[in-house]
Amino acid sequence: MTDAARRDGIVPVPSLPPLSRLSLNSPLALTGPVLVALPCLLAALLGFNTYATYGADAALGIAVGAAAVVAMAQTLILAARPPLVEPLFGGLDRMYRVHKWLGISAMVLMILHQQIEPDFERLVRETSLGELGEEAGELAFNALLALVAVSWFRRLPFTPLEIPYQIWRFSHRFMGALFAIVVFHQFFVDLPTEVDPSLSVLLNTFGIAGVIAWIFTELVAPYLRRREFTVTEISQTKDTTTLTLRPEGRAMRWRPGQFAFFRAPEAGLSEPHPFTIASAPRPDGTLTFSIRGLGGWTRSLPAILRTGTRVQVEGPYGRFNFRKGGARQIWLAGGIGITPFLAWAESLSEADSRDIHLIHCVRTQEEAIGVETLRAAAARNPRFSFEVVVTTRDGRLTAERLIGAVPFAIRQADLWFCGPTGLKDGILKGLKAQGQTPRRVRFEQFEFT
Repeated sequence: MTDAARRDGIVPVPSLPPLSRLSLNSPLALTGPVLVALPCLLAALLGFNTYATYGADAALGIAVGAAAVVAMAQTLILAARPPLVEPLFGGLDRMYRVHKWLGISAMVLMILHQQIEPDFERLVRETSLGELGEEAGELAFNALLALVAVSWFRRLPFTPLEIPYQIWRFSHRFMGALFAIVVFHQFFVDLPTEVDPSLSVLLNTFGIAGVIAWIFTELVAPYLRRREFTVTEISQTKDTTTLTLRPEGRAMRWRPGQFAFFRAPEAGLSEPHPFTIASAPRPDGTLTFSIRGLGGWTRSLPAILRTGTRVQVEGPYGRFNFRKGGARQIWLAGGIGITPFLAWAESLSEADSRDIHLIHCVRTQEEAIGVETLRAAAARNPRFSFEVVVTTRDGRLTAERLIGAVPFAIRQADLWFCGPTGLKDGILKGLKAQGQTPRRVRFEQFEFT
C-alpha cells in the first residue's frame, strides 16, 4: 500500500471504502479490478489443486497463502503508480481504492493462512534455511498484520482520534521490506518437492515483481518523476492558500482537471501530498495550486513557504476530463472542489460549443476562490455560465434549486462533480425523485487512500 492523502488540501482520512464508491468513469475502469482479481484467484486455485493430495486443510492453507502473496505483490505494484495501468482503473483515485482493497484482502488471507497453516513436517526433509524461512514468515505475518491494521484503522472507529499522517506514512514505507521477508519465506520454506512447480513459479514471479516495484517506488521514482519548481507567488483567501509555481528546467505537461503530488523539502515539507492543478496549461509552464488548510501540513503552508522557495511536483495523474463529455454539462463544486473546474474554465476558448453551467457551493462568500477566472471564461464564451451558492446566505443547494438554475434540461446533460460525497449523494437523490436524473454522472474520489 502507499501514501494516502485526500485531494485538494484536505488531510488524509483513511477509512474502509464502501463498494458503491468504486464507481466507474469509463468502460475501461472495470478492466483493472478484474485484472488484479484474476491472478489472486489463479493462485488460490493452483495452490488448492497442487496440494489437494495432502488433504483439504493443507490445500486450503496453501491456497489462501498463495492468494495473499499475489494480492500483496499487486498492492506494491499499484503503489508504484504505473502510468500505463492507471487508465484501466479509470484514474489514480480508483486505482488507489483497488490498492486498498487488495491490502485488506491480503490481510484477511494472511490470517486464514495462519489459522490453517499446512503441516508438512512429516513429509519433507527439514533444512536450516527452511526453518529460517518459516520463522521469517511468522515475523513478517505479525508485522504486516499490524501495519495493514494501522492503514485500515488510521482513524480509530467511533472516535476523533487519528494517527498523525507523518507517522502513518513512515510506517507504511516498511510494507515492501516486510513483503521481501514474505518472499524469502515463500522461496525457502520446506515443502514437498514432488509437486507441480507451476505454483512456485507464479508466486516467485509476483514476489519478485512486488519487491522490484517497492524498490522503484522508494529509491528510483523520486528521482525520475519529480520536477523542480520555484514558488513565484503566494496569496491567501481565508483558509485557502494559492501557489503559483514556475518550472525549473523541463516543464510538466498536464490536462485541465488532473492533479499532482506536491512537496517542499527545502521548507521542511518533505511528505508528498496530492492537489488538483487549478490552472490550465500555459506557454511558460507555470501552474497553480489552491490548497485549503484543513490539517497541520496544509495550514503551515502560508507561514513556511516564501517566494523563491524551491519545491517538487510529481505528476500529472487523473482522468477527469470534461472534453470527453456531452454537449450540455453541469459542473458542480463543493468548497475546494472548485479547483479542477477552474482549470477547465481557464482552458475554454471562444470556439468551445458546449453549453456549460457551473455551480460553486461555499459556506461563506470569502471561501469562493477563482471567481475572476470564472468571470473571464464567461466573458470569453457565452455558452459558459456560473453562480456561487453561499449556504450561510442562500441556504443549502437542493435538487429543486439546481433544476431551476440550470438553463437546459438536466436529463439531457452530464453532471461533473468534485466535492464532499454528501453533497453529491443528496443532489443525485433529489434529482432522481424529481425525475431529472442526469444523462451521466462523472466524478473523482474527493479522497483516496
